[in-house]
This record gives sequence, C-alpha cells and structure tokens, in this order.
Amino acid sequence: MDINTLRGIATALALIAFIGVWIWAWSGKRKRAFDEAANLPFADDNIDQNSKGGQHDCQ
Repeated sequence: MDINTLRGIATALALIAFIGVWIWAWSGKRKRAFDEAANLPFADDNIDQNSKGGQHDCQ
C-alpha cells in the first residue's frame, strides 16, 4: 500500500463524512432546532431593549 492509496482512502472517508453531515443538517428532524437557532439574534435584541428600559425607570 503506497501513499496514493492512503490519500484515496482518506478522500473517500472525508466525502462520506461530508455527505453524512449534509444529510443530518437537511433532515426534517432538525428543522425546528435550526429555525429556533436562526431566530436567536432577534431574541437578544428584545432582551436588551427590556433591560435598558428597566434601567431608565430606576433613575
């Protein structure tokens, strides 16, 4: 077995791993979790506005 055979095997394994991650990411089971994660930056804006409003009331 020479280095080129090992490189070919490593490339094939990397391709299989990539396809596995791609299938996992696009599966219907993960859609809800990814949708929630996509909305997290917007949820932080609401928290920041509420906390700023609370600080102004104390002064």
